Amino acid sequence: MALTLRRRKRDPDATMTVVGHLEELRNRLIICAIAVAIGTIGAWFLYRPVFNYLSNPFCTFMRGHPKLAVNPKDPCRLVYLSVVEPFLIKIKVVIFLGLALALPVLLYQLWMFVTPGLTQREKKYALPFVLSSVALFVFGGWFAMLTLPKGLAFLLGFAGTTRIIAVLSIAKYLGFVILLIVAFGGAFEFPLVLIFLTLVGVLSSRKLRQWRRYAILFIAILAAVITPSQDWFTMTALMVPLLVFYEVAILVARLLKK
Repeated sequence: MALTLRRRKRDPDATMTVVGHLEELRNRLIICAIAVAIGTIGAWFLYRPVFNYLSNPFCTFMRGHPKLAVNPKDPCRLVYLSVVEPFLIKIKVVIFLGLALALPVLLYQLWMFVTPGLTQREKKYALPFVLSSVALFVFGGWFAMLTLPKGLAFLLGFAGTTRIIAVLSIAKYLGFVILLIVAFGGAFEFPLVLIFLTLVGVLSSRKLRQWRRYAILFIAILAAVITPSQDWFTMTALMVPLLVFYEVAILVARLLKK
């Protein structure tokens, strides 16, 4: 008898052998790898405009504080501290952008992998899940870039003396910006996770309302942990949307129940 695995009892037809699961996983990983490779190739040609976009907040701050620059007449300059650093940072940015471009495919493959364990009612949410996930991540990244100038002004503003200048490594700065975008983009998926758990019956609007105080504490801790700068402005900028999203998730859970 072939060894079988039933993903969920409420869908009696959703059975598949262990070998079948492994083959399906392999095929979906291959598709994901191809999508990332294609996204990375495209990202290679987008590196320059993306680099300029990511470095704009630093340039904006330094133009307003030329005394902190090595060359006050041309304050918008990042430095590299090793021979290979420009090449490595380009590779990192290209891979990050390639993953971002391949994100719709990655999310769709993830959803299709868990689909056999879902009911027919839940399967129809595949496209909304993928679109909303991408939209929330992009919105989170855009919001991170929106708050970055204020965050830089807060952090670099402590160097309010003519005896201190800002000599930022390109790797350190772009690493900080990318980490901030990933933190905001990932955190903005929070309401989608709550709605998904509501769809599968793990959570309800009543439970979400009861756990509101604990959710506020959890969101505050989460914002403090995942924000790379650890400054109050960035943490607050992340907390406020997450609290709003939590209330939206309660509303959506109530509508789904009806």
